[in-house]
Amino acid sequence: MAKISAKLLDQRHKRVEAILPILKQTYPNAKCSLTHRTPLQLIVATILSAQCTDARVNMVTPALFKKYKTAADYANAPAGELEREIQSTGFFNAKAKSIRAMAKALIEKHNGKVPSSMDELTALAGVGRKTANVVLGNAFGLNVGVVVDTHVGRLSRRLELTKNEDPEKVEQDLMPIVPQSEWTLWPHLMIEHGRTICIARKPACERCPILNHCPTGPREILAREKSAATGKK
Repeated sequence: MAKISAKLLDQRHKRVEAILPILKQTYPNAKCSLTHRTPLQLIVATILSAQCTDARVNMVTPALFKKYKTAADYANAPAGELEREIQSTGFFNAKAKSIRAMAKALIEKHNGKVPSSMDELTALAGVGRKTANVVLGNAFGLNVGVVVDTHVGRLSRRLELTKNEDPEKVEQDLMPIVPQSEWTLWPHLMIEHGRTICIARKPACERCPILNHCPTGPREILAREKSAATGKK
């Protein structure tokens, strides 16, 4: 990984310091959008959320969580049954395989309980660093890392907090500039902002509350104005 200069790191840190309180005020209810009550429910929901919207996962999980209450329930789910119940989330065969393997590992190594450390979580089938960060931050209240999904990655690049595309590299760029106490909240703020204002196709820069701290927003507004002026001629 290319070394970031102290000057650039300081610029990014100051940008986060300016943005963070504004986003907190704008999105006071920002939180994990996957419905869950236990670490096990959250780890299953997070596995299901791969290549699927949280809204769709939340439509599937109420019945799923009512039926499957323990790791043993998932591990012993009959062939084809779990697949049918999660089919609408997409890639259901692979997801069912991961959930069963994850549940079996919980039984064999952790007495059926979800562990609360990064190393133990990422050793489970179907659990990468992103899923582990989701579980640690939202189920256990541990700020161990920063979740980087498509919204977080995209907004981090627009805000010039990173130049990387790889989620783990983006996370490594964010960790030194976002206060550790906010590592769990930061992605929720980014996701809310990415869904409501800084949307992928056409960001609503004109009504963005952090426009004054965004390096790309003013350039985008200027480009639109020039395009509109050219179109009128």
